[in-house]
Amino acid sequence: MKPFRFQQFDIDQSSDVFRVGTDAVLLGALSNVVNAKQILEVGTGTGIISLMLAQRNPNANILAIDINSEAVNVSQNNFSNSPFFDRIKSRLQDFKNFETEEKFDLIISNPPYFEINTSEKDILARQRLELDFSDLVKKSRQLLSDEGLFSVIIPIDSEKEFTQIGLSNNLFLQRKVIIKGIKTAEPKRVVLEYSFKKLETIIENFVIEKSPRVYSDEYLELTKDFHLFNKKPL
Repeated sequence: MKPFRFQQFDIDQSSDVFRVGTDAVLLGALSNVVNAKQILEVGTGTGIISLMLAQRNPNANILAIDINSEAVNVSQNNFSNSPFFDRIKSRLQDFKNFETEEKFDLIISNPPYFEINTSEKDILARQRLELDFSDLVKKSRQLLSDEGLFSVIIPIDSEKEFTQIGLSNNLFLQRKVIIKGIKTAEPKRVVLEYSFKKLETIIENFVIEKSPRVYSDEYLELTKDFHLFNKKPL
């Protein structure tokens, strides 16, 4: 499988690991990483999100975990071959059983969001088989620093459920980025950021394509430091 090339790093991929996709790029580019010195990525896959965060914040140290041993091998190889190799590492770990005294300033995940079904494609990465929303939120709450952020990208029709789980764990929605694939379409994804603080939610809108197969100006601006653009979507 061909590597996916970015300006400052390459992503080697594997048929046994969920491939680079737009959701991961959006989460890596949109999430608030400014004040995060210790970052945990849950379900790293190829490592793309962690690499983007490392590029965006030169002061961040990042631990990326995954339950898939092949994903850990692939992501660690990508980390080792990047300019950020000394600040980022991958570990084979079931998040539900992850124990540490460390608290994280940012916990980030592009989690499995399909209900369990009969599909054989990317089962662990796509289906809530090993990690459901409740497990993800509860464990993140335990590991989040007092001033930390918990950031995810999920289908927009799962937002209400996810936010309710957050509230039951004293995590409050700080920021919501509603994402449309194309300007004239209904939104399908949303980036959500939670913290322990009760503040008014900041709501933003984001469009990936202004017309079919043509990136919007806001997407070009958001990812200008990452993509080797040919001006057309993946």
